[in-house]
Amino acid sequence: MLSTGSVTAGRPGLPPSLLFRSPPRRGAVPFLAPFDPDRAERRGARNRLRIGNFLTFSGSPGIWGPAATNSALLAVSEINRRGGILGREIELSFYDSGGAVEDVAARARDALDFDDIDVVMGSHISAVRLALRRLTRGRIPYVYTPVYEGGERTPGVMAIGETPHSQTRPAIHWLAENKGAKRWYLIGSDYVWPWQSHLQTKIYIGEAGGHVVGEEFVPVGHDDHEAHLARIRATRPDVVLISLIGTDSITFNRAFGESGLAATTLRLAGAVDETVLLGIGADNTENLYSASGYFNCIGSRANDEFMSLYTAMFGVDAPPVGSVGQSNYEGLRFLKAAAERAGSLSLHPLAAAGRNIVYSGARGEVAIRQGCAGMAMHLAAADGLDFRIIRTF
Repeated sequence: MLSTGSVTAGRPGLPPSLLFRSPPRRGAVPFLAPFDPDRAERRGARNRLRIGNFLTFSGSPGIWGPAATNSALLAVSEINRRGGILGREIELSFYDSGGAVEDVAARARDALDFDDIDVVMGSHISAVRLALRRLTRGRIPYVYTPVYEGGERTPGVMAIGETPHSQTRPAIHWLAENKGAKRWYLIGSDYVWPWQSHLQTKIYIGEAGGHVVGEEFVPVGHDDHEAHLARIRATRPDVVLISLIGTDSITFNRAFGESGLAATTLRLAGAVDETVLLGIGADNTENLYSASGYFNCIGSRANDEFMSLYTAMFGVDAPPVGSVGQSNYEGLRFLKAAAERAGSLSLHPLAAAGRNIVYSGARGEVAIRQGCAGMAMHLAAADGLDFRIIRTF
């Protein structure tokens, strides 16, 4: 069920049942209350499990908000029908994780200090994760669901998304072996996921016998790509690796296709899913590849069941669900599995159980080993407004 305390009305374009926690007053100075073990014990005694879900509804990554919301609501419905998590019915509150990181952190402080949540869950950019983990550390479990740069080791933070070693490395080797890709141009949004991912990507390109002919980072929200395309055209890469986020990726890929570069230059993207592909448009997807642990065209029993439930609950015209949105469904499935293995929702036993566990979701079976998620990884080619899987690693 949805929390109904201290909320504002649903925002245009989102499900009418979606309720948001009110942001802190402008000018207010939020504070971090000291950890209260008695309060934690009281939370554990409640019949309901209060989960604060930090999803992005504004800014460049806001395009994923509707599908992420639907995926979370589907998981809550499914889990609550089966008795909840350790007998506790899930109560879900949504918080916008878009905008300035300091504003998101202020909402998180309020959620921890005043909303009495039991678990933080999030599908947002890594810059937000770095801020939230400082607040949650030692206080409350935090499940982070989308693709990210890897290396998360903060106590109590459980990351279940794809990382460059499993996602990007096999795709680079496949393009080198099958498309003769040697010259690479890297372009990403100017924040931690592209920074760290590109460092690893350069190693994988070298392993495959290639080299980087150019690299740049673009401010989040920037949508004029003429200068970027001119530099790409001048360096004549075989492949442009794209680590742009949300609508920034949409505007870049549209401009790339309209410039004529798509006919001669391959593109490999790490965060282009079905939601972003729809925004790019069928005319601009020539020679566009994406690597991910999830596409909604995967032919598997687990995904067939997920897609059937998603369509039944939200209709055939619901926002297309891709990797980022679907990760919110997986996050709740993971939480349930880890809690049942630990026999507890308390921070330390839950985090310990979540570091080494196998759970199942729409991606099929996912094995978490030493805090790193392992799963089947797919390389897909854009085919109009759909993806066609060409290799599974």
